[in-house]
Amino acid sequence: MAFGRSSHSECNGALAAVGDALYAIGGKWKLRIIIALSDGSKRFNELQRSIPGISATVLSNELKDLEMNGFISRKVNAEATPVVVDYEITEYSDTLKDVVSALHQWGAMHRNRIKEKMREERVTHPPAS
Repeated sequence: MAFGRSSHSECNGALAAVGDALYAIGGKWKLRIIIALSDGSKRFNELQRSIPGISATVLSNELKDLEMNGFISRKVNAEATPVVVDYEITEYSDTLKDVVSALHQWGAMHRNRIKEKMREERVTHPPAS
């Protein structure tokens, strides 16, 4: 779907599809968790340390959502003492590669744009001394 003129049904279809995508991977943490797991499985505390600012409660809830949507799997080794739980991404997470790549490119462009605007602002309106 491209921006511009589209029919009412095309617009509604796009809204529904984007809504579904945002439900599955939206929010501040889900894609960060998937990216953090992209280099291999991690235990809960290891995963929490690799994502600055995420609380244990939020991580736990997000992991449940990601598992429910098929993006990660939870492996429990009950024979270990204490019980060991590892999280890893599934093959289904590979379907997000283009999305993550596009967000990465756009995010870098946006960050540079904001930095440039801030530099321009300092040049045209220097701080009062």
